[in-house]
Amino acid sequence: MQQLHTMKDTATVSCPFCGQSMELVLDTGIASQRFINECEVCCRPFEVVAESESGEVLSVTTSGN
Repeated sequence: MQQLHTMKDTATVSCPFCGQSMELVLDTGIASQRFINECEVCCRPFEVVAESESGEVLSVTTSGN
């Protein structure tokens, strides 16, 4: 049976609305990710775009509407 291994790394981002810093766990086995996260403080949703390569996070940006 083949076992799948995912590579994880963390990145610290700031909410584009209130500025709260938070740590996200990202799957670095995926080269390009785009998802919605909700701020733990102001509860507003914001978009996260992450680029990864070889188990390492290259960049993470956040944006709000």
